[in-house]
Amino acid sequence: MSPPDAAPDDNALYLIDAMSLAYRAHYIFISRPLINSEGQNTSAAYGFTNSLLKLIEDHSIEHAAVVFDEGEEDTFRKEMYEDYKANRDPPPDELLENIPYIKEIVKGLDIPVLEVSGVEADDVIGTLATQAEADGADVVIVSPDKDFKQLLSDQVSIYKPAKGDQDFEIKTGETFRDEYGLDPAQFIDMLALMGDSSDNVPGVYGIGEKTAQKLLREHHSVETLIEKADDLSGKRAREGMQEHAEEARLSKRLVRIRTDLDVGLDWHELQRHELDKEKLTTVFQELEFDSFVDRLGLEGETGSEEETDDEDPDLEFDFGPYEKVQELDPDAVDYEVIETEDELRAFADRLGEQSRYAFDTEATSRDAMTADLVGLSFSWAARTATYVPTPLPDDTPTDAVLDVLRPALGQDTRKVGHNLKYDLLLLKRHGVDVAGTLFDTMVAHYLVAPEQNHNLGDVARGVLNYKMVPIAGLIGDDTDRESMREVDVEEAAPYACEDADIALRLADELEPQLDDGNVLEIAHDIEFPLVHVLAAMEHTGIRLDTEVLNEISAGLEERLNEIEEQVFELAGEEFNINSTQQLGEILFDKLDLPVVSKTPTGKRSTKESVLEELSTEHEIPGLVLDWRSTYKLKSTYLDALGELVHPETDRLHTSFNQTRTATGRLSSSDPNLQNIPIRTELGREIRRAFVPKEGWQLLAADYAQIELRILASMSGDEAMQETFREGGDIHTDAASRVYGIEPDEVTPDQRSKAKEVNYGIPYGISPWGLAQRMRMPVDEAQDIIKQYRQSYPGVSKLLNELVEDAQEKGYAETLLGRRRYLPDIDSSNSNERSAAERVAVNMPIQGTQADMIKIAMNRIHERLTHEDWQTR
Repeated sequence: MSPPDAAPDDNALYLIDAMSLAYRAHYIFISRPLINSEGQNTSAAYGFTNSLLKLIEDHSIEHAAVVFDEGEEDTFRKEMYEDYKANRDPPPDELLENIPYIKEIVKGLDIPVLEVSGVEADDVIGTLATQAEADGADVVIVSPDKDFKQLLSDQVSIYKPAKGDQDFEIKTGETFRDEYGLDPAQFIDMLALMGDSSDNVPGVYGIGEKTAQKLLREHHSVETLIEKADDLSGKRAREGMQEHAEEARLSKRLVRIRTDLDVGLDWHELQRHELDKEKLTTVFQELEFDSFVDRLGLEGETGSEEETDDEDPDLEFDFGPYEKVQELDPDAVDYEVIETEDELRAFADRLGEQSRYAFDTEATSRDAMTADLVGLSFSWAARTATYVPTPLPDDTPTDAVLDVLRPALGQDTRKVGHNLKYDLLLLKRHGVDVAGTLFDTMVAHYLVAPEQNHNLGDVARGVLNYKMVPIAGLIGDDTDRESMREVDVEEAAPYACEDADIALRLADELEPQLDDGNVLEIAHDIEFPLVHVLAAMEHTGIRLDTEVLNEISAGLEERLNEIEEQVFELAGEEFNINSTQQLGEILFDKLDLPVVSKTPTGKRSTKESVLEELSTEHEIPGLVLDWRSTYKLKSTYLDALGELVHPETDRLHTSFNQTRTATGRLSSSDPNLQNIPIRTELGREIRRAFVPKEGWQLLAADYAQIELRILASMSGDEAMQETFREGGDIHTDAASRVYGIEPDEVTPDQRSKAKEVNYGIPYGISPWGLAQRMRMPVDEAQDIIKQYRQSYPGVSKLLNELVEDAQEKGYAETLLGRRRYLPDIDSSNSNERSAAERVAVNMPIQGTQADMIKIAMNRIHERLTHEDWQTR
């Protein structure tokens, strides 16, 4: 965050890097894109506009420009180095389709749009920034692009948009020096040494960020390093500078932002005046950005420019429209703080009388399994809330506070909150079990708007048009406080009370939206009860035998060394097995193996499927595959798992994520226990390290072929249903039908192929995909798929109907009504359309499976709880 002396003056020039912000916005939503009712992906326009409005709301901006790259024309860097940015894929069509809207929005906000032919936006920004700096003005560059760090100074700063409703991350000349120990101008040399894979800048082989910083602290510039290359102490740096001096010089020319262009105007001309309300209203309505219409106070716009100017003269570009955004007004709310034990007991009595209330916790960490409780806030009426610090100001200890609140929290009443799993888990660690039905506004928002962000600030802004108090004002870089424990009660109370108050208000708004979206039952019957289940699972965790892990890890380290020795002996030289470039030189240049495929940028591919194919030609590809899988197991699982064992419980406490997947499936993180392999011997060895506590047993339960059973049910296919009813082997049955033989004649190879088809068909597997997976000719794969569809006509019919339904509705849905929108289902791009069709087939099956698993988890947890079993 910005240090106090970094704030720009009112005469500052704000330069916005349009394409970087648009790219960032598009990819932030990539897993859950924003789709309007026309099936249009509006992620880039929404995210860009949100960042721009935050900037305008938080700063008094008089001079600004939004700078775009102009067209497809090659820049001078391309002329200097033909491979510059050669490995970049073209922007996705969905992003490019947003650019005209973004330009219209910028114009509607009366901010100049700049494009200079044949010149990158970076250089236009660099030139204007240098102009303004020379005139004594402050300059703010708004961009996530790291390259602009070379322009930092006492007058030039960078605002990097943060995710969600957080403030911008601010970089200044001073913060750069603190971070790197270099002058900002040396960032050019640092990039030149490191290279930049995103722009295909070569750099100096063997020199990374830390080495580059060390070298530049001692020798200041690329030119000095080249001159003194023979005297450099480190072997890698010395050889790198000796052998790659020209690459270093070229890289420095490529990464240097130009500051001397003729852009055809003076920075003083970049002024803004007043909103074009008609333009903004039209664009926002077309994109269905209703929250921005409200946020800018554009309600009731008639489209008449004359009426706009006459009726609302205050809407000049001077914060007039942004007063519509609500913020915390101490005079409009009734927030109180409990200070004594007597006050607490009286409050607990009132709390126990409520049939519904919202609550939130304040703590010292985002990790509920390590955090200390700092306080609780409660609200049962809009714009009223109470904060209970722990301990109380009269020194009533935390345990005593919780003893008083425990009866109310344990009542079977409805509890409202945002991300309640955290609060339940934190309180459970402090000895309090929260009972009753839940309404989690984070989960509710996920169900009604799965493509959007679900943190409380973003949801409040989008649903209530309310900007919450940022936590950055209480703790973090702008303060000398690291956690809420260090914040005075008087300062923490409004922030804490607001959390509970806003959660309650959100619940009232989201409940009818759940009903409108046909997901009210999913919320109350599946997702909200699941919060209790997941909190209990995370609290219990799972025991890990670290001695077993260490034993396996040591064995894998030996195995890696053995593989490397074999590879080096076969190759006749040592090289970096993890380097695709060096591996390619060995395989294709030295061993003269055939090039099976190339990457999109034209490089020879060494991906897994290529190495599998080449393994029939030479031993090295197979050994490299073995090395990669072994290395991944060791680094991803063995070495990482041990570090995540909780110091107090000696157990792993993974986080189960309820709002991250488009199909409704749960995911886990820190660590991801779902990704631990089971089908390999090494994977089974790792699972051996997960053990119960002494005297207990682990029980593993899973549905048998659940996706195929759902497929049989949804399709009504008689043949498939009969196999399941009679307890037959569905894969053997499929093989016998596909190959036209009796079940007892099916070979293991035939069953294996049929199994791939069984699981591949619901995911839209193509003949080519099956051929690759099973290493068979495409013609044979095509015949197998054709025979499969003929053998199970109900399945074939269902798959066609699912695609047709998605084309008609624009979305796929589960049996219970959970939806996933498919903007590419009618795309003219065959690859995009095919991908959407595969999702149209897969999502109803996979999503229904997810719903079923959650229902089962809820029922099991309910029995364990109500029947008071020791089982966890």
